[in-house]
Amino acid sequence: MKRLRGFLVGGLLVALLLAGVVSSFASPHPDGLDSSLREGCTFDAEGEITGGSCPAQQEKEHEIGGPLADYGITGIDNDFLSTGLSGVLGVLLTFAVAGGAFWLVRRRGTGAGPEPVGARDADQSGTPAPSQG
Repeated sequence: MKRLRGFLVGGLLVALLLAGVVSSFASPHPDGLDSSLREGCTFDAEGEITGGSCPAQQEKEHEIGGPLADYGITGIDNDFLSTGLSGVLGVLLTFAVAGGAFWLVRRRGTGAGPEPVGARDADQSGTPAPSQG
């Protein structure tokens, strides 16, 4: 149990480090999906569509929005800090939800253990029935 706890804490710390620090150094350029949606259009220096025809022209503002929209935290002007905190919050929420789900599954499964091999073949006296073969 002690090794499992150490493994989980170590994994959580690595995930927090990656989400909080390394995520800020991710490429600002469009990923594969965004790039494929932008094929066929022309763009200005700021990345705004100036002509052509592509699915990205149908893009609208975020309809749902929320405090973690666009990989940042709404209201924090520092992009590095906003992205890092957003990643840390995402890791903690994921860890909490997954930990809660595993805890519920573990508690639900703490009934009688699995049936021993050959238990169904045993007669009333507890001796195994002869095999039929």
